[in-house]
Amino acid sequence: MYEPLFNYIERYSKSTLSQDEKEKIQSLFLLKKLRKKQYFLEEGSSCAYTGFILKGATRQFSVDSHGLEYILQLAIENWWIVDRNSYINQTPSKYFIEAWENTELLVLPRPNLDPLLEIPAIKEMFWKMSENNHIASVKRVDDAISLSALQRYESFVELHPEMIQRFPLHQIASYLGISRETLSRIRKQRLR
Repeated sequence: MYEPLFNYIERYSKSTLSQDEKEKIQSLFLLKKLRKKQYFLEEGSSCAYTGFILKGATRQFSVDSHGLEYILQLAIENWWIVDRNSYINQTPSKYFIEAWENTELLVLPRPNLDPLLEIPAIKEMFWKMSENNHIASVKRVDDAISLSALQRYESFVELHPEMIQRFPLHQIASYLGISRETLSRIRKQRLR
C-alpha cells in the first residue's frame, strides 16, 4: 500500500529511504477512503490533512456567490491534494476538495508534518514539489493571459492526456478558464 508513496519520495529526492524511515512514514500517514462525491475538504473548514492519491481522482474548486464552480486542480493517482495555506496555517479554507471517483489516499495529519520533515528524503521531495508547483502556477497564469483557448487546451492535453479520460468536459473547461461551449467547439475542430 505504501510502495507508490515510497517510489514517489525517492523519485523526487536524491536519497533512498532506509527501512527505519519507511517505518516512520508508515506510522505518520493514515489510509483514507472517499466515496465518489465525498468531500476531503469543505469551504470554511481548516485543512487537516494533505493527501497522496493511491487510487481515484479528486478536484479542488471554489464556488462564487452565483453558485458557479471554478476548478483549481484536478488530481489522480500519484498526485497530492491539499489547500496548502489552510493546512500550514490552520486557517479556514476557501476551497472544496471532492472525490470525483471512489478514491483511496494516504493522508498526513497536520501534527505529523514536523516529524515527517526530519527525514532528509522528505525534505528534498517537498522542496522539489514546491519548485514544481511554483513553475506550474506561473505557467498556468502565463497561459491564461497569453494563449488562446485552443492553445490552452492543446497544452493541457499534451501535459495531462490521462485527465481527458477521467474528467468531464465542463470540469476541464473550468480548469482552463474557458466556457464549456468553447471547449466543445475546440474539440470538434481538432477532430476534423
